[in-house]
Amino acid sequence: MTEPVYLRPNVVVEPLCMGWYAWMHLISPATAAMNVAERHLGIMASYVQAPQIHEAAARDPQMLGGPFMDYRPGRTAEIAGLMRETRQRQARQLTLAADLRSADELLQAEASGYSLEPLYSRLPDGLRGYVELVYDLNNHAAMRLLEPLLYASPYYDESLQSVALSLMEADADRAFVLSTPRLAGPERLLLELPFAHPGLDELFRMKRTPRPLAEIAARLAVPAAEMPRFTALFTAEPPAPYRPYEGPGIRTRYFGHACVLVETREVSILSDPVISYEYTSDIPRYTYADLPDRLDYVVITHNHQDHILLETLLQLRHKIGTIVVPRSGGGALQDPSLKLALRRIGFPNVVEISELETLDLPGGRLVAVPFLGEHSDLNIQTKMAYLVSRPEGSLLLAADSCNVEPRIYQHVRELLGPIDLLFLGMECDGAPLSWLYGPLLTRPIDRRMDRSRRLSGSNYERGIDLVERFECKYAYVYAMGMEPWLRHIMAKEYTPESDPIVASEQLIRECRARGLGAERLFGEREILLN
Repeated sequence: MTEPVYLRPNVVVEPLCMGWYAWMHLISPATAAMNVAERHLGIMASYVQAPQIHEAAARDPQMLGGPFMDYRPGRTAEIAGLMRETRQRQARQLTLAADLRSADELLQAEASGYSLEPLYSRLPDGLRGYVELVYDLNNHAAMRLLEPLLYASPYYDESLQSVALSLMEADADRAFVLSTPRLAGPERLLLELPFAHPGLDELFRMKRTPRPLAEIAARLAVPAAEMPRFTALFTAEPPAPYRPYEGPGIRTRYFGHACVLVETREVSILSDPVISYEYTSDIPRYTYADLPDRLDYVVITHNHQDHILLETLLQLRHKIGTIVVPRSGGGALQDPSLKLALRRIGFPNVVEISELETLDLPGGRLVAVPFLGEHSDLNIQTKMAYLVSRPEGSLLLAADSCNVEPRIYQHVRELLGPIDLLFLGMECDGAPLSWLYGPLLTRPIDRRMDRSRRLSGSNYERGIDLVERFECKYAYVYAMGMEPWLRHIMAKEYTPESDPIVASEQLIRECRARGLGAERLFGEREILLN
């Protein structure tokens, strides 16, 4: 245990909150409380009552991504125990969720355009001092959450956080995770550590820098009984060295979904990190081994779990210079601050950016571009596309932006000029509003209304309009969730007849007919812009 070893490249890292796979809405205290009360407890109660239904649904491709637990009926006693533990350990969070609902009911019933001052004393006691009551210009009342105070309160509890480690051999090893808590078992090692623990950075540095096993075990307080499983996560075999880009212009590497590495001789920028582990596969892909030792910037387009994946970010934290995130809406329940959440879990350098703000880069600039749609018409401002511009050319990482109002991008084109490479998501059959934001709704939503407000990207007409307006030379369709290593968070199953496939194929054909480059990205792809 004194010989230096490396962390194996196929060690899966699952951040957990009270046993549930952690995404950013489980970090922010208010959204976490609503998800525990309205999603987690409901799924667990449903499973305990009818585990056979969950077992059948979890194996039905049509039900993929639904609120069904991927366990066989024999785990009911464990899930019932987790429910009891949740009600006990997360009692404060459950009270916060109830208080948020009560306060909203009070505002809807009593706020009629007159002064809101008398309502402060009628707020639930546990919420007082954590919210401001406000009107919009049409006398619609709302609460503004004072998020920094919530993070400093008992509602934010790091003791609920842990990290599970396991080994992965194939893409098929991971099922959809957002509806199934992680129970104890021999397949994973659980580290009872908060996400901000600096020992995690030391662990993930060991992918490239070896260290004696005994040292890292002590740093992470690994119990003696778990040492055999912990030891299995390491190897004496060194990884292949990374070769930094030293060529001219811009090298862009597609890592899958919306994860793109943009490199020049002077700077590296990684967007929406969701990265495959390294194991034998028929699908070529870049992995963690294909990232530089330092990432100068990581840019996040929006606060959805397939674009800001805590699992990946924790493994990269030690090598990230600055994280760039869209500026939040300032206290709306549905729009928590990414800056506050990331800083709280151990990322020291987080920069917020608003539309058309610019960050100077070595030899170029990064410009924040308006991002429309894909958020079910909710007032969510934490969304941004990014333009990387240098003398050699420019590229726009538009993610899932939906071109619902083309004139906005006409104004952007007039300000920023044409774009060489357009990266555009075309998942135009997005899930309904309630799939992601349902736990935050304090009133039931009509089914037809729910299905009309979808988490959709651009279709063919909106996509080709962007190509025309920005006078693009190349159009790359990405962020489609097609890679199998995203199955655990995306729950996508396409056929050739699926609307996103049909729409993207139509865009590609039209671009090529006009003499433009176009393709739908999958697996890995390297693009040079000189």
